[in-house]
Amino acid sequence: QVQLVESGGGLVQAGGSLRLSCVASGRAFSTYSMGWFRRLPGKEREFVAAKSRTTGITYYADSVKGRFTISRDVAKSTLYLQMTNLKPDDTAIYYCAAGPTAQAMRMSRNEVNYWGQGTQLTVSS
Repeated sequence: QVQLVESGGGLVQAGGSLRLSCVASGRAFSTYSMGWFRRLPGKEREFVAAKSRTTGITYYADSVKGRFTISRDVAKSTLYLQMTNLKPDDTAIYYCAAGPTAQAMRMSRNEVNYWGQGTQLTVSS
């Protein structure tokens, strides 16, 4: 069983930066690729970023490319999402995710095996 616990959300002004963290229990990092999704107000959960467990290759949604960086600390079993140049459109609940491959998660949220509980990010204009 895998448990994912996010932290780091909050209120930030447009143009600011924030880092989200996700601590994974069990064998998450040795078994699954990890990623981030978000749910914007009134919308479905959407892919943000993912990192391949085997190759380390990273994938990003076009809307965050160049502004967000996904990384992991295997020793700490922690996944990060560094967010810079934040925009009000980034306001959402951010979810940590574990799935079979990063590419699969990028294509469909239905490929995710485990979800965290989510952390709220609000970007004010």
